[in-house]
Amino acid sequence: MQDLKGKVALVTGGGQGLGEAICRTLAEAGAIVIPADVREEQAVKVAESIQAAGGMAAGMKLDVQQEQQAEQVIRQIVSQYDKLDILVNNAGIDVTTSVEELTIADWDRIIGVNLRGPFVMSKLAFEAMKDQRSGHIVNITSTAAKRAWANATAYHASKWGLLGLSHALHVEGRAMGIKVTAVVNGGMRTPFILERFPDTPLENLQDPKNVAETVRYVLTMPAESVIPEITVLPMRETSWP
Repeated sequence: MQDLKGKVALVTGGGQGLGEAICRTLAEAGAIVIPADVREEQAVKVAESIQAAGGMAAGMKLDVQQEQQAEQVIRQIVSQYDKLDILVNNAGIDVTTSVEELTIADWDRIIGVNLRGPFVMSKLAFEAMKDQRSGHIVNITSTAAKRAWANATAYHASKWGLLGLSHALHVEGRAMGIKVTAVVNGGMRTPFILERFPDTPLENLQDPKNVAETVRYVLTMPAESVIPEITVLPMRETSWP
């Protein structure tokens, strides 16, 4: 298994929820973690907490819809650390409403964050990683990429698209020494679910730390192997086989 000590990892949406759990888990494994979030204060808070626990981290502001900002963040990371080993495309949003009520502006914003954002980030990461002949991109896709429920039209479109993008990147990346993995996660006890669906039974959801450990696992696979897709579900999730 590969050692993550000293690896440089950029995690989008790293300011809370699963992103925060991934940052903490990778830092515990010895990685240098960059929590990046549109809410800069939350990213910095996560980084400072990791530092206080003895880890290495630096919070950055990042709106994945803004390609110039994304380019600046990756350029800054490569300039400071001389490399980018890991990109976790975790940032995601949703608007819970029917297709009739969903505005075109909301559709564009959801697709922009959940699908266009990972494309832009991955494209930029490819440019940095191909020179190293190594690197790993992890796309957080959700079971929303495998099934559908009402009032999440744009979310499903973005996550189904992200799963396809992830597999396409996997095919192209291998020739450059770049690994790409899609993590298909079930429901978690995070603000993303609990703020929208406060009546969800907590026992039907999993700890985001468990999904973060799955991310850590795929990143530590031997150099000669890659996991293109992995699914991690709560034991009691009721709407999944």
